[in-house]
Amino acid sequence: MILDDLSEVSVKVRTILLALVVAIAAIDCTHQNRYEGPPADLVVKNAKILTIDKEQPRAQALAMRGEFIIGVGSNQYIDQFVEEGETQVIDARERLMVPGFNDAHNHFGPVDIDYIDLRYIADPGIITERVREKISRARSGELIRGGRWDHELFPDANWPTKELLDPVSPDNPVVLSRVDGHSVLVNSYVIRRSGIDRNTIPPPGGEIVRDPQTGEPTGIFKEAATRLLDTRGAEIQRTAEEEEARRLDSWRRAFEMAARLGVTSLQVLGSDPEVFERLRDQGMLTLRVTVSGRLEEDATDLKEYVELNERYPWSNDWIRFGYLKGFIDGTLSSTTALLLEPFTDEPDKSGLPQMPYAELERRVLAADKLGFQVGIHAIGDKANHWVLNAYQKAQEVNGTSNMRHRIEHASILRPSDIPRFAQLGVIASGQAVFVSTDNLYAEKRLGTERSRGVYAWRRFLNEGAPVAFGTDYPVEPLDPREGLYAAVTRKSRKGLPESGWYPDQNLTLEETIELYTLGSAYAEFTEDRKGKLKEGYLADAVIFDRDLLNVPAAEILEAAVDYTIVGGRLVYERK
Repeated sequence: MILDDLSEVSVKVRTILLALVVAIAAIDCTHQNRYEGPPADLVVKNAKILTIDKEQPRAQALAMRGEFIIGVGSNQYIDQFVEEGETQVIDARERLMVPGFNDAHNHFGPVDIDYIDLRYIADPGIITERVREKISRARSGELIRGGRWDHELFPDANWPTKELLDPVSPDNPVVLSRVDGHSVLVNSYVIRRSGIDRNTIPPPGGEIVRDPQTGEPTGIFKEAATRLLDTRGAEIQRTAEEEEARRLDSWRRAFEMAARLGVTSLQVLGSDPEVFERLRDQGMLTLRVTVSGRLEEDATDLKEYVELNERYPWSNDWIRFGYLKGFIDGTLSSTTALLLEPFTDEPDKSGLPQMPYAELERRVLAADKLGFQVGIHAIGDKANHWVLNAYQKAQEVNGTSNMRHRIEHASILRPSDIPRFAQLGVIASGQAVFVSTDNLYAEKRLGTERSRGVYAWRRFLNEGAPVAFGTDYPVEPLDPREGLYAAVTRKSRKGLPESGWYPDQNLTLEETIELYTLGSAYAEFTEDRKGKLKEGYLADAVIFDRDLLNVPAAEILEAAVDYTIVGGRLVYERK
């Protein structure tokens, strides 16, 4: 009896040992072949790594050599890549590590130190004071530029007028862009020099805001009407060396800002790839860029883009020529978004189409036929409907597929159009951060029912639609944390509304990070090498100062980036 018991125990012990061996083998099954190559240049250990790789969602350590990741796994596994004196090792101390952020929609450029930043001001009087201060150091006739004001933040939400500027700027042109970039405030100096008065007729797709009593321009010009303005300033004499020093300093500030925020890739709208090539040759480029062109009216202009594609091919990991960008409407905040029904608060308006539908369709078909990816700015529900129709027509006429055409913003959608994104393979290139600002006035503009289709990211994902996240910088800050917070909470920066704005559309933080990394990579056809922390992928990564996956949502905005890595090289380390 005792022998039988011992035999039974022995069998149990052998079973347990066998199970342990199997478990250990399973843990290291992806690393059966030990690494025998050169040591890693950079290794991160003791991290909470969110890989965005479904085959290995979490990891503890990561090894990089050159521009690529050569190992992902446990501390013990990554130890084989370390050679003392050859490998730099970062102890992440349980902080969150994610793929580098890829901003899918922005207007990145040099940081202009002379630009008057009016972001988040709630008192229009501040506009006057900042213009006064700038003019006190300017020469007569010098152009005064600034912007990012938002009249929805003012106590009465009224549009500002030239009367804010005229008393302090009698001898200088002043041009201050609204935060969305679709409207500007100018002073009387600019209006007079432009030859504009109460009888001036705005061009199609534009609006001159007028005083209801006198009919004179108030100083606000929207959309195409801004083309009427003569905003030239007196020429400032600088030597070639001074101009070059200013240029390089402005770009240095821009790259430092991106690195500090964990942005490792940018899909830049309407820029020149040669500019970034020169900056790379000068050793200044610390992020990857995909540059877009304009969706041209003349098909012959498209052929010039074919040459740019050859010079900056999609196989280039640093500077690439990407999609062609067009506009079909304006913005919700400027009441120029193209709507199926009028604005609730301004029932005499339903937006400003930037071209007839037939013209939009013609341009899309021409670009699609030549193999170009297209991205159209569309805010209103009618605008989005038109663009989806044009993309569908292109598929039917040209027989193209997997073009990954995009709708930039995809803001206001009627429910029946949301499934069409997945059906047509159209990418919703959105800005989650807009929820934090637009929820302050969207229902005033649209009413409750239409507001349910504003930034409906959960519905997009439920329908299987591809989504990429960006910021529309400088409309909003380049800071990815703003978008992470907005997508998770659907609240303003002050935490309003307390329950979130249509919280049924909330995303998880992990989902949001994926849309900001792998989702954006998919939008630029680089999902085979960007957007994941995976062996063989580009070594672009960010380490935060805490584990964002396990903190209250309010802490997202308080978190800081400790390290930014691009191509296996540290481009930012927080001191």
